Amino acid sequence: MAAFAHTLSTRRSLLCAATCAVLGLAAGPLAAQDFPAKPIRFVVPYAPGGTTDLVARTVGAHMAQTLGQPVVIDNRAGAGGNIGMDAVAKAAPDGYTVGMGAISTNALNPHIYKKMPFDPRKDFTAVGLLGNSTIVLEAGPALPVKSVAELLAHAKKSPGVPYATAGAGTSMHLTGVLFAQTSKTDLVHVPYKGSAPLITDLIGGQVPIAFDNLPASLPHIQAGKLRALAVAGAQRSPALPDVPTLAEAGLPDAVVEPWFGVYGPAGLPAAVAQRLNKALADALADPAVKDKLLAAGFTPRSASVADFDALTKREYERLGKVAHSAQMSAD
Repeated sequence: MAAFAHTLSTRRSLLCAATCAVLGLAAGPLAAQDFPAKPIRFVVPYAPGGTTDLVARTVGAHMAQTLGQPVVIDNRAGAGGNIGMDAVAKAAPDGYTVGMGAISTNALNPHIYKKMPFDPRKDFTAVGLLGNSTIVLEAGPALPVKSVAELLAHAKKSPGVPYATAGAGTSMHLTGVLFAQTSKTDLVHVPYKGSAPLITDLIGGQVPIAFDNLPASLPHIQAGKLRALAVAGAQRSPALPDVPTLAEAGLPDAVVEPWFGVYGPAGLPAAVAQRLNKALADALADPAVKDKLLAAGFTPRSASVADFDALTKREYERLGKVAHSAQMSAD
């Protein structure tokens, strides 16, 4: 009788384990249902003060209210976002470590770095889309140009104009490459570790122009410390309605609209990913969060786990072709 009971218990355990595996629940349905039970680490793979940092802190604060646990921002800058996202890839797949991925880290970097610490197609679980940023072409006080036409004229007379970005392999770097290609000008890329140090040097005159994510540069543009020459989106930014697009300036092939989203490690239980996805969607739907992001030049946009995963894969293939044709390299 005891042997029979033991056998029945074992069969039940195996059946439960199989069911949990099918459902994608690493520790059973109760574990997913009880998630989260402790603080969540939200890795931002860039320095404080940039677009990813602003969006993560704004959305993370609302998520903390929804989930009932602190969402702790962990800035890990370097290697075009690879260092921070590698920390996410190597974390335990339990939902307590997620990262702010982007068009650069999860679609472009694998094509321009010779050695990647992770494979974005295998080492992450897509959690949810956050939206799109706007890239702005801006000039500092050291270069007295007021339009794209004036900048191009200056570049023709003085080849090798340096342009700063928040890092090699970023969407800003991609925009700079396309801008130089389509305008047939000689520009020299100067990568920084994030937007904050870039802006400091741009205002200080160490570099003459930059391609930066608008949320980070907008306060300085509004204060008159930097001059916005154009935005790289398909449409003008509501935050800078008087600033033309690169397409309006005659460079439609230089249009880039970077997207941002949240990823967890590979193997993240489906129920946990869905829980986090809902918390993200709730944050982006909140009028206060939405208004703050829009005012900063970021357009919030949510998507299901499946749709965000599909977007990541499509962009990986698309940007691979762009990077190879432009011979982009971050090494």
